[in-house]
Amino acid sequence: MFAPKLNPNDKLDVAPVLIAGAGPTGLAAAMSLARAHIPVRLIDRAREPSPHSRAIGIQARTLELFEQHRVVKPFLELGHRARVANLYSNGQRLARLDFDPLQTRYPYLLFLEQSQTERLLTAHLAGYRVDVERGVELVDLSQGSAGLQATLRHPSGRDELLRPSYLIAADGAHSFVRHRLGIGFDGKTFEQTFLLADLDVDTDWPDDEFHIFASGEGLTALFPMGGDRARLIADLPAPVASAVNAGDAKSGPTLDECRELVARRVHHKMALSNMTWSSYFHLNSRMVDRLRIERVFLAGDAAHVHSPAGAQGMNTGIQEAFNLGWKIARMLAGSAPERLLDTYHAERHPIERDVLRQSSMLTQMAAAEHGPMKLMREHVMPALAAIGPLRDAMRRTVSELSINYRKSPLTLERLLDGGPRAGERAPDARVHVIDGPLGRLPGVGCLFDLHDPGCFSLFLLENPSGEDDIALAPATITVAHAIREPNLDGLAASLDAIMPNAVRVWRITDTRGEGANSLTDNYGRTRPAFYLVRPDGYIAARGRAPSDVHALLRHCETWFGAQETSTERHVEREYRED
Repeated sequence: MFAPKLNPNDKLDVAPVLIAGAGPTGLAAAMSLARAHIPVRLIDRAREPSPHSRAIGIQARTLELFEQHRVVKPFLELGHRARVANLYSNGQRLARLDFDPLQTRYPYLLFLEQSQTERLLTAHLAGYRVDVERGVELVDLSQGSAGLQATLRHPSGRDELLRPSYLIAADGAHSFVRHRLGIGFDGKTFEQTFLLADLDVDTDWPDDEFHIFASGEGLTALFPMGGDRARLIADLPAPVASAVNAGDAKSGPTLDECRELVARRVHHKMALSNMTWSSYFHLNSRMVDRLRIERVFLAGDAAHVHSPAGAQGMNTGIQEAFNLGWKIARMLAGSAPERLLDTYHAERHPIERDVLRQSSMLTQMAAAEHGPMKLMREHVMPALAAIGPLRDAMRRTVSELSINYRKSPLTLERLLDGGPRAGERAPDARVHVIDGPLGRLPGVGCLFDLHDPGCFSLFLLENPSGEDDIALAPATITVAHAIREPNLDGLAASLDAIMPNAVRVWRITDTRGEGANSLTDNYGRTRPAFYLVRPDGYIAARGRAPSDVHALLRHCETWFGAQETSTERHVEREYRED
C-alpha cells in the first residue's frame, strides 16, 4: 500500500504549520501532518542537505512507524542490519545481546547514514506535495493574543511575514527558537570529546554484529554499515581532547590516528583503510524543562541532546514528531480540546528524561577506569544480561519497543485476558478481515496494513465462530447489534459524530490455523473486544464489547471530540510522572 497523493483541495482551510529544521525530526513531523491533510511549510536555513552520516542507527520501533507510513521498504533496501550487540572490557567480552527474540518484524538495529534517511523522507514527502524550502531561515518570532508571527528570510534576502497555526522547532541543538523564547537547556557538558570516522574495516567478525569496547584508555565502538564499511566512534585521550577543544587540532582525525587508537583499545585483528569522513564532537547531556510554549513546540535536538550510546537520539526525535503531528491535526480539524496539545509534554518529556539518564549512565560506565561504574560494567552487567527476563527487557529498551504512555490521560484501560494495555504500542498481527471501511473485502492481512497513521483505527475483535465469550446485557443490545452488523452503522456513526472523518472501523478475527504473530498471541483471548489505535500507533483505549463501548465513546468525546460535558470533565485522570 502506498501513501496517497493528496489533493490540495482536501486540505483544511487553516494557516499552515511551520516546521523549522528539515532533519529527521522535522521531516517526520511534516509527514505526520501531511498525511492528515494539514498544510505544512518546512524550512531549513542550510541551502543543501548535509552529506555527512552523523546519526546512523534506526531502531525497531521507528521502523514499525515507517512501515505504517508506507515508507519502510527503501530503508530496508539501503540499510545494513545488525542483529547482535557485543560489549567488551579490556578485550574480554562481557555481554552479548541478540535482538532476534524481539516480537517485531524488525529484530535488529538498522544502520543507515542520516543523509540517506533525510533523502528518503524528503522523497516521500514530495508525494504529499510538500517540499523542503532550502536556504530559508527563521529570523524572528513572537506570539501573543493575536497569535503566532514568524519572519522568514529567503536566500535573496527578502523577508516574509508568516502567521502559522503552530510552529514546530526542530532546528537542532543550537535552536534559534529555543534561544528566542528564552527556554532553559539544563544539564551538563561531559569532559569527553569524541571522534567519528567512516572507513573500511577488514576483520573476521560477522557483519551483522556491532561492538562496544571499554578500557582504561576510553570508549570505542564499531558499527557495521555493510560492504566492509563501518562507523568508528571513540572518546579522545585528555591531551588530544584539550587540543581539539582549544581549536589547535585538525578538523577531524586522520586515518593513522584512528589506526593507532584501535590498535591500543580493540584487542582483535583488523585493518582500517579508505576513510571517507571524520569529525570531532563534544558530548552534552541537556534537555528543556517544557516542550510547549503556547503555539510553539520543541522536538528533537532542539529539546534534548545526549550521548550517542544506545542510538536513541534521532529515533527519539522522530517518535516525538509522530506523537505531536496527529494532535496538532486534531486541533486544526476543530475537533479536540486545547488541552490535547498539553499531552505532548506529558507523554514525551518523561521519555526524554529517561533517555538522557540511561545514555549518560552507559557512557560513564563504559569509560570508567575505576570505582563503582567499572564494577557495574565488569561484574553487574554480565550477571544481569545472563538473566532471561532482564535480557528481554534490555532488548525492548534498546529497540524502543518498550516505550509506552500507560500513565497518559489519553488512555482508557479495561481488564482483558491478555493483549497490550492502553498506552502501549499496538503490535502487528496476522488477521482475517470480516469487514472494514473503503469497501474492503474480507480476507487475510496484517494489522499494520490496515492502520492508516492519518487517522484512528478501531479494531473490533470477534471469535471466528461468531460465538463470543461475553453475554449481552439487555441495556446494551443496541450497541451490540451495531457491532455485529456487517456495515457497523451504529458504532461507526457514533464515532464519526464525535470525530468526523477521523476513525476507520475494522471487524477482524483470527486467521485459520495456528502460527506465530496471530491475533490471539498479540491481542489476547477476550472476544468480543475493541482496541482503539492512535494515529501514532499506540493504543488509546481497549475494552470489552459491548459493555465498555459507552466508556469508549465518552473517552473519545472527552479527548478527541469537539465538545465535552460537565460529567466528562471531572473524570480526567491526573498524569503522574515517575
